[in-house]
Parts: sequence; C-alpha cells; structure tokens
Amino acid sequence: MQTAPEDPFRMPEERSPRLTPQNVPYRDLPHLVNADGQHLFCRYWKPSGAPRALVFVSHGAGEHCGRYEELAQMLVGLGLLVFAHDHVGHGQSEGERMVVSDFHVFVRDALQHVDAVQKDHPGLPVFLLGHSMGGAICILTAAERPGHFSGMVLISPLVVASPDSATLFKVDIYNSDPLVCRAGLKVCFGIQLLNAVSRVERALPKLTLPFLLLQGSADRLCDSRGAYLLMESAKSQDKTLKIYEGAYHILHKELPEVTSSVFREINTWVSQRTAVAGAGCPP
Repeated sequence: MQTAPEDPFRMPEERSPRLTPQNVPYRDLPHLVNADGQHLFCRYWKPSGAPRALVFVSHGAGEHCGRYEELAQMLVGLGLLVFAHDHVGHGQSEGERMVVSDFHVFVRDALQHVDAVQKDHPGLPVFLLGHSMGGAICILTAAERPGHFSGMVLISPLVVASPDSATLFKVDIYNSDPLVCRAGLKVCFGIQLLNAVSRVERALPKLTLPFLLLQGSADRLCDSRGAYLLMESAKSQDKTLKIYEGAYHILHKELPEVTSSVFREINTWVSQRTAVAGAGCPP
C-alpha cells in the first residue's frame, strides 16, 4: 500500500511536539513563542473577580518564575492579575541554560508578553516587578516605553554588579529547587550581564515612572551602591528606597522579619499606586 507523500508545509511540531527541557510537551503548558521561535513557559495568577491592574514579574538569573508564588498570591489578594514567564535559557523555557544571544532578548520578550496580556485586558494599568537580573530587565523595559507603565517594584536590582558574586543564601529552598540552574556562570552570560549593567546605567535618566526599591546592605551579588545610583539618576517624581541593614540578596526569601517587611512594603505601595492608576483609567 502506497503512503501519501509528506506535506512539506506541515509545521515541525505537528510531527513531534516541542518539549520543555524537562521533557513536558509545551502544548500541555501555558507558553508563548518569542520572535526567535523559542517557546517560553508562562504562569498566570488570576484574581477571582475582574482584575484592577496587571503585574508582570521578571525573575533573576539562574532561577524561574515559580519562585514568586508567594509574592504573586499576595498581589492577587489585592485584585491584580499577575503574569510571568521563564526567561530564555531558564526554568521550563527553551534555550541553552543561562545563555542569551543579547540581553535585549529578555526585554523584547517581556514587552511581547505585556502586549499579549494587555490585549486581553485593555485599559488596565500595568506594573513591573523584578528581582536581581529581572530588575535590570524591568528598568530597560520601562525605559523603552516611557509613560506606558504605572509603576515598578525592584528587589535588589542589577544596577551595579558586585565584585564578590558568591552570595550567602540563608534558606535551603534555592538549593533544593530542581528548576534552578546550578551550572557555573558562563563567560558569555557574564558578558551579557555586564552589557546589561552599562545599558541600565544609560537608561536610568529615562525613568519617570513611580518605583519602590528594596535593597539589602549586605547584598553580595548586586551592590547596594546601585540602589543609590538609581535613586539619584532616575527622573521619577515618586521614588522610594528602603535599605535592609545586614540583609542579603533574596529579600523576598530572607529571614522572616525581613521577608514579612518586604511583603508589607510591596503590599502597601502597590495598593496605593493601583488606586491612583485605576482612577485615571477608563471604566
């Protein structure tokens, strides 16, 4: 029996499904396909009613967006729709682990995801929340679209890289998380992070949006000098800095007294800014 010739116009993924690095088919997971054709795993945390605002969460180097579950749930409790994806080369997204052709790919993908969610929720204010490398991504994302975002929360953002990159983690969850990349920092990725630092420094004067900046004084990955540089250089009228004395890099997963304070600060700040932003939006 003769078989029909193969259709040359068939998409490759119809022949064999695209799989995450953990061998799960993307068709079974929320995902987006970026401009390079790479599949990025997405997460969405939705409030029970209609959302009052949108929050895009940008994770740090080597980790993944699932580590922001507690923060996302707190924001959902304020009536916000929270969304995130694993950056290229991270978590359940495609790409060689902790490798990116250009740091701007992270920014481009963030804007693509923001646009997709805004299309489904037109008129809602959008906020950014980023930690570490994710903070640098948020700063560059905001600078690329002045006036587009209603506010930004930065936790230990990458503005000035610390010469001592061996941070001390006070919690074990980071070490037991299978989606966290423990491979050493590749030279090419290190170059992109330095590239990001120089871009961030140039972008700071373009920032005009309200922002909350949380920083540990003993952070050994993202130097606390970066927090002061950001406060000094940004043109934003509404900017708040809180320094946690003796605290390290991952403030949202720190000792209980630090973490509870971080959650309270973010809760209060976002509540106030969403009320203001929402008042200016069409019903």
